[in-house]
Amino acid sequence: MERVGGRVPVSLDFRLVCATNRNLDTLIGNGSFRDDLFYRISEVSIRVPPLRDRQGDSLLLAQFLLQQHSERFGKPTRGLAPDAIRAIQAYRWPGNVRELENRIKGAVIMAEGAVVTASDMGLEDPGDDPEYLNLRTARQRAEAQAVRQALAVAKGNLSRAAELLGVTRPTLYDLLGKHGIDAAQFGRHATQAPEAATATVAAAAPPGDIAGGGATS
Repeated sequence: MERVGGRVPVSLDFRLVCATNRNLDTLIGNGSFRDDLFYRISEVSIRVPPLRDRQGDSLLLAQFLLQQHSERFGKPTRGLAPDAIRAIQAYRWPGNVRELENRIKGAVIMAEGAVVTASDMGLEDPGDDPEYLNLRTARQRAEAQAVRQALAVAKGNLSRAAELLGVTRPTLYDLLGKHGIDAAQFGRHATQAPEAATATVAAAAPPGDIAGGGATS
């Protein structure tokens, strides 16, 4: 670089770090941000998802920040109360990590008890533990998601989907009924369960043509 009015170049060794919560691709597209500036400063881009999209991170950060600010202000605490844990996990954190830090800092300063509660942080207790903490619920969701993904890859072919899942075809029928999944939504190759197919044929055929009864004249 050269100083204003100077004639001698000055060598600099520095790293420029820029951060924004705006969508720069959109801003460049509508002309609100100069594309030449973007390409000049974005040699390495790191996209960090917001706190609300990082399930579990809010509680981990809250515990770290609680310890940090407790030591800083000389107010040791025993941790977060159950209602504070539920509130932290349920809250959407529109202000991201900065909001979380400010709420923890304020709670450490203002809390009267040995633990930080939801009210100390200015949050409401949602009342119930998050569903994803229940192992049975988490398993059921994962199972249903795996079935849907297999059907999508197999384009509705139940035999292929069962093979991908490592289960038998009857087991796949049970899973479809258990999770209320309609295989027909995933492709034209989806077929009915054997019982359902038999019932359909029996209902459509004349009474005299059903197995066990001969045609009458």
